[in-house]
Amino acid sequence: MRALTWQGTEKVSVETVPDPVIREPTDAIVRLTSTAICGSDLHLYDVLGMFIDPGDILGHEPMGIVEEVGPDVTHIRPGDRVVIPFNISCGSCWMCGRGFYAQCETTQNVEQGKGASLFGYTKLYGQVPGAQAELLRVPQAHFGPIKVPEGHPDERFLYLSDVLTTSWQAVRYADLQPGQTIAVIGLGPIGQMSARIARYLDAGRVIAVDSVPERLEMARRNGIEVIDSRSCDDVPAAIADLTDGRGADGVIEAVGMEAHGTPFQEFAQRAAGLLPDAMAKVAIDRVGVDRMAALRTAFASVRRAGTVSIIGVYGGQADPFPMMDLFDKGVTLRMGQAHVKRWVDEIMPALTGDGDPLGTGDLRTHALPLEQAPQGYEMFKEKKDGCIKVVLKP
Repeated sequence: MRALTWQGTEKVSVETVPDPVIREPTDAIVRLTSTAICGSDLHLYDVLGMFIDPGDILGHEPMGIVEEVGPDVTHIRPGDRVVIPFNISCGSCWMCGRGFYAQCETTQNVEQGKGASLFGYTKLYGQVPGAQAELLRVPQAHFGPIKVPEGHPDERFLYLSDVLTTSWQAVRYADLQPGQTIAVIGLGPIGQMSARIARYLDAGRVIAVDSVPERLEMARRNGIEVIDSRSCDDVPAAIADLTDGRGADGVIEAVGMEAHGTPFQEFAQRAAGLLPDAMAKVAIDRVGVDRMAALRTAFASVRRAGTVSIIGVYGGQADPFPMMDLFDKGVTLRMGQAHVKRWVDEIMPALTGDGDPLGTGDLRTHALPLEQAPQGYEMFKEKKDGCIKVVLKP
């Protein structure tokens, strides 16, 4: 089969690799019809190469048609249309039994000190072959795959693999109550959907912040109030002005470690990526090289006794942390990888009707054949041609 493989920092290529096969009774093989590029993939493309080997298959946002299942897989069968969650969970361990699927103890990477295994995401998370490919072996398929109906294009359901479920968790973790104000920092795909979901779940006001014109325009046409950070010197002050001086009830930080505005940390992060792998792993793991600009904005924008939901991905040790301010304000912090299947039943009614209240048809900006995946990565990273979300079509 053909698959997108990592070959070095900012270098990926589509190669012919062996077809996946059933290895365990709980496996399935899925022929992929759509598979997206995630902002988290850009971290592997740009910074975290010390945790990947050349030839590793990337990608973790897929859907397709079941081709084969192992004998212990009974809830799906060949011919079914399925979405595959990005985290690999057994559904029955202590953590899964409490809905913490991103911490599944069956696939947890204990030696690395990390949670559940992820598709296409480094040695830290199991080094499981990813989903930017024609075929995907799905471990724990007796639980993971989400069966979806026919009748809508892939993009109606594809984002259940990550974007929709991650964004839903971000809003739930922001402790939104009807009528409250939610601020969203960053309008990439997760920020876009978080803002729309907050509106869908009865926020009184949703204020989103970004600096990219195409992202701001997409948010506006989906009914979101925006702040253009290029023309606003003090975003937290602007949010305070819009909220009677208090700040937002909940703030969703949807940027993560690629935040702009911290040039020293950006330099340190990139420098770490150029070190030999053994040294780079220590630098990323122990040295404070994450970029903190978006976090600082979130902390300053939330009201006293409010909640900050951190859904942007961080790969190093973010330091220093403004503990005195957070403690004084009484801020609640919630964060973590999305527990994908925990949220599916809540989201599905918004996807299966004739309407499209979450605007799933207005997120993908580029659909490319799998063979053009390298161009898709470059375009997404550089935000060329108004690129917000790339979906690959194997």
